[in-house]
Amino acid sequence: MFHRRGNSHQNQEEELLQHESKVNELRNGIGPITGCSLQYCTDACLRRYLEARNWNVDKARKMLDETLKWRSTYKPEEIRWHEVAVEGETGKLYRANFHDRQGRTVLILRPGKQNTKSIDNQLRHLVHLIENAILNLPEGQEQMAWLIDFTGWSISNSVPIKTARDTINILQNHYPERLAIAFLYNPPRIFEAFWKIVKYFLDPKTFQKVKFVYPKNVDSVELMRSYFDDENLPTEFGGKAILEYDHEEFSRLMAQDDIKTASFWGLDDKHQPAKNGHHGAEVAPEPMA
Repeated sequence: MFHRRGNSHQNQEEELLQHESKVNELRNGIGPITGCSLQYCTDACLRRYLEARNWNVDKARKMLDETLKWRSTYKPEEIRWHEVAVEGETGKLYRANFHDRQGRTVLILRPGKQNTKSIDNQLRHLVHLIENAILNLPEGQEQMAWLIDFTGWSISNSVPIKTARDTINILQNHYPERLAIAFLYNPPRIFEAFWKIVKYFLDPKTFQKVKFVYPKNVDSVELMRSYFDDENLPTEFGGKAILEYDHEEFSRLMAQDDIKTASFWGLDDKHQPAKNGHHGAEVAPEPMA
């Protein structure tokens, strides 16, 4: 018994050393980088790209190169809340005021509350919330959880297939291993037709993280509750917490986080609105738990 345990421990150490070697190989492979790219490429970041490509250094390097190009043009770290706040007025996407049982940041999505027509701004809003969720991850935690409430969703207010594909591409290609789990709660039957197309855009790893939950399916409900404390889980998802989205308060929180974002990336924040601007809140509440 002790011999087997010793072997197991030795195997783990060897695997860690191999992974460390591949992280170094990947870092050498991406060449000299500066500014936000340098800040982005932490060891933890490189491990996520390697994990997403099954520790194949060449594939991980290609994936990372494409992300760095995307970030250099899209500049997700420079998006500010006042630029996308209109997208959040109905509470269709926001960071929850609770974590899951593993301490992960939780994003709540309510696609039935779609309120705008600009696909570009919708994507910028999503990217901003993902960046914000990452900013608010606790020390040592790399991933977030999604809760998707389908109340009010219909084909008429669903996003176009092309938009769904573009969204998935951003998530999979530029935020690898950031999603821990996504629970789709009680989607209507008509969603199945939409899903049959969308699921083909998902890579196998991401597909395994998407879970459908139906109130009458005990196993699916139990799986979701294994991730969330019932006292935190909103009633819309079968829990006990009352979910009330306050756009004004959330905007204050996000404006405060924009300052943290600029500081994190070492940016002179020229994106803040004027003090009398519509979304230029100067006072923020305590950060959400």
